Amino acid sequence: MAEQAGTRRRRWRAGLAVVAAAVALAVGGTVAARLVADRQTERGAGRVTAAPTPSPTPSPTPPPGADVTGPLNLLLVGVDTRVSVPGWEPHGDAVLVAHVPAGLDRAYLFSLPRDLLVDIPAYPKAGYAGGRTKLTHAMSYGSRVPGQPKKPSTPQGYELLRSTVSGYTGLRFDAGAVVTFGGFDKLVDAVGGVDLYVDQRTVSLHRRPDGRHREAAPGGGGYVGPQMVYDKGERHLNGWQALDYARQRYGLKNGDYDRQRHQQQLIRAIVAKMQAESLPRQPDRVEQVVGALGDTLVYAGGPRIVDLAYALGGLPADRLVLVGLPGEGVGRGSGYRGEQLEPVGRKFLTALKEGRAEQYLADHPELVVKN
Repeated sequence: MAEQAGTRRRRWRAGLAVVAAAVALAVGGTVAARLVADRQTERGAGRVTAAPTPSPTPSPTPPPGADVTGPLNLLLVGVDTRVSVPGWEPHGDAVLVAHVPAGLDRAYLFSLPRDLLVDIPAYPKAGYAGGRTKLTHAMSYGSRVPGQPKKPSTPQGYELLRSTVSGYTGLRFDAGAVVTFGGFDKLVDAVGGVDLYVDQRTVSLHRRPDGRHREAAPGGGGYVGPQMVYDKGERHLNGWQALDYARQRYGLKNGDYDRQRHQQQLIRAIVAKMQAESLPRQPDRVEQVVGALGDTLVYAGGPRIVDLAYALGGLPADRLVLVGLPGEGVGRGSGYRGEQLEPVGRKFLTALKEGRAEQYLADHPELVVKN
């Protein structure tokens, strides 16, 4: 019994490692743990009801994920889907990359600006000829299904976005996931909210203090009504508050770059909450977390989730390093075309690909997110 409990803890820790890399994959880890536990229960039930029979000692079976080795690259996409608008194409509003080096003993998590100016390759499946534009558009261009203008395909959109990010970073992705804003809201509520340090006063563009959505201004062009405010300091946020806070970029000192940092910090806060709540000892709560997402999560593997979870089982949560990549605008005013990473950020990507991330960050500590 103690051995089985220890095994479940190891599996859950593996799931948390994936969470730290990408929230959606973390939930996948809990699914993996549940499925393996179910299979153990079924086998155990069989032994209770069946008469014991002698059998040869079987050869040791390799654990799941024994053939999964590093380095691993995981891609998480937060999608802005407006379900009230028929045929609304998904936009990649949050693009996060987790890199786990060969030793599987640490992970680096960084964001790419949604407006990053990139080369999006041709994608015949969606009828897209390719072009140079903002990264966020790769998801929407790839989601188009010829002959079905009001039925965009999220997996297709992810496929083109993955190819685009791979071309820009030089990284090959082993697994990934797409989570909608609604799914993120549900995930945070499922774990009872999160504790987060708000590093600057943030005024919501989208929500009222009571959580209701603000009304569109007459004639368009913004919203009206009272606004939710997140004051600087330690805060406990529920689902809609966490989602709302992580979405804001207008009014922040560094715009989308501050928003990227807030999203990374929120992922870390979710990991901390899961650990503090000792979720592996509460099967009903695990089921709640898994069931909360429903179809708001699309897993884009890669290895089976259970294999990935086992492979990352030795990765301590405190070895997750948040990295902020500074950037700057390309063009100005009406001639604004998008964003580009500064040289120090582009060189980090090269160092990451070459296995020199740890030394590079030691030489450039300003890239490491502290809070």
